[in-house]
Amino acid sequence: MTELLYLHDSYLREFDATVTSVNGQTVTLDQTAFFPSGGGQPSDAGLLRWPGGEARVLDIKKDGASARHDLDGPVPSEGQIVRGVLDWDRRFAIMRHHSALHVLVGAVYHLFGALVTGGAIYPERARMDFSLEDLNKGRVTAIEAEANRVIGEHRRILVRFVSREEFERSDLTRLARNLLPPEIREVRVIEIEGFDAQADGGTHVANTSEIGRLAVTKTENKGKTNRRLEIALTVG
Repeated sequence: MTELLYLHDSYLREFDATVTSVNGQTVTLDQTAFFPSGGGQPSDAGLLRWPGGEARVLDIKKDGASARHDLDGPVPSEGQIVRGVLDWDRRFAIMRHHSALHVLVGAVYHLFGALVTGGAIYPERARMDFSLEDLNKGRVTAIEAEANRVIGEHRRILVRFVSREEFERSDLTRLARNLLPPEIREVRVIEIEGFDAQADGGTHVANTSEIGRLAVTKTENKGKTNRRLEIALTVG
């Protein structure tokens, strides 16, 4: 089992861990701040360092309760204590775009009642698909304006955990399909204070002031009731 440190602290840039298993170029750690790919968010990158060795972390994947780290370079031995160092510029860019998508999702949901059907996050852009039939120019302008209004209000972005029972009784999902695995008993929630709250397992900034200005750069028709919005961010 790997303890996922980023669930409680997205700003953790370095951490110490113990190698619990080795399989070729892949190692499992007892804890990690590296995000494993999932939910549309790509995995982190960075380095693992130990006395006499260093390797690049190329990819991280969840495997049940464990996170497996694919390395490029020498591999530490089982039981070795290592230090993980995140590629912080990449991580922070992803955090900004992920939080921006949550603002976007909240805006679309509150304005038009549409739910999310898919999405992807990159360091330089992000996209989200919605269960919408109509995404005309006026609606795009309204969505962009509402998102930037919320961002500009410097709202805190909070992390909390609720029981599965509370989650199922609440309005904390923005997904068109329920993707919560049956074994999950505690649900992580990301709340944009005073605006919207959504179940989510990814990394986020602590305040909307860190996001920057959001621009809708592209829209696409992905089906009869499916529309895509692509966004990019600028600082300030």
